[in-house]
Amino acid sequence: MSWSRDDEKLDRVRVLMRERELDAIVARAPDNVLYLTNFWGMKGYDAVVFPREGEPKLICLEASADDAARTAWTGDVRTFAGYHPTDPRPPVARVLEAAVGAAEEYGGIGLELSLGTQASDRMVGEPTTFTKAWFDAFPDAADATPLLAEARAVKTPQEIERLRLANEIAGAAMDHVRGLIRPGMTEAQVAAEWLGFVHGEGTGWAGKVDLALGFSLVWSGPGIKTFTATTDRPVVESEPTLFEIWVCADGYWCDHTKNLVCGELDERYRELESGLVAVYETAIEHCVPGASLAELDRKIRAGIDGLGFPGQPSHPVAHGVGARAHEPPYAHQAGGGDVREGMVFAIEPGCYWPDGGGLRLEDNFLITATGQEKLSPFPDGIVEAG
Repeated sequence: MSWSRDDEKLDRVRVLMRERELDAIVARAPDNVLYLTNFWGMKGYDAVVFPREGEPKLICLEASADDAARTAWTGDVRTFAGYHPTDPRPPVARVLEAAVGAAEEYGGIGLELSLGTQASDRMVGEPTTFTKAWFDAFPDAADATPLLAEARAVKTPQEIERLRLANEIAGAAMDHVRGLIRPGMTEAQVAAEWLGFVHGEGTGWAGKVDLALGFSLVWSGPGIKTFTATTDRPVVESEPTLFEIWVCADGYWCDHTKNLVCGELDERYRELESGLVAVYETAIEHCVPGASLAELDRKIRAGIDGLGFPGQPSHPVAHGVGARAHEPPYAHQAGGGDVREGMVFAIEPGCYWPDGGGLRLEDNFLITATGQEKLSPFPDGIVEAG
């Protein structure tokens, strides 16, 4: 689907550029190219020169010209060859050459100098990275990463609609798995069912999604830990099977953690669920316009400490979601910033036993003028399978 140009977010970027005296931003991260042009590239080679005045210049792989013509919000599309018979350099060198040429008319240039992470291109398997030559080509560039993070933190109505689509697909995939998960299935088999639904049914979802991709970590019972891979461990009866899941729908993401249980829930987990739900609900209620992000982190971690899990969890407990699954702002007790209307947060408290097992709750919440709106249709807590 081709989305109409989102002038609200593009104007927001230009206001910030004016404040920082930038004439153009040269961006190469796939999520920033998407944000500024609506073009989501196949290989992540693409770039955009986004001026404060005038039309953006999209530089994209020659083979993607039709995609750019259909989806991009600019008529100035400049293509480069993925393979050139007389030029043995890799494609990134030709992109850089084109970007330098497209930016030469501008004075103050902003570049993604402090980019920490980036969303993947549509192929996702081989994300491209910036070379030293890219930074050397713009020696006087200012860092545009904070500017883009500030612009991206508050979502426009169009962005919210796109985030809703990703949330709907993730929830529907959980409903699908809920009906078929059984003790003895492996974590990987369960994950494959979820992933297959996201890609197979999410692509074309509601006539609005060109491509839906899923990313998952699935752990069951004692396999529930932080930052471990899905394995061939079996689904454990009476203990949760935890789904750490992302959906990307045409470049916009959701980030959830959902839990299913086969059979009667073990009493130890019932007690843990009750305590963690209370922490989770307190965190959600905190998220109103003007609330402190540092205090949000402190509230969640103090609540988890009170449940008997001091120092946990090792992962962030609240962060922005948009054109990346994890993006600013982040809630951190040593940081700053406030909750603002139009932000979308993933809130994710978690507790984990040293020998394996535990629980995490997570959904995405739109901050409204009066509070929060949960974006996923799938329930929180531990949900009975079947």
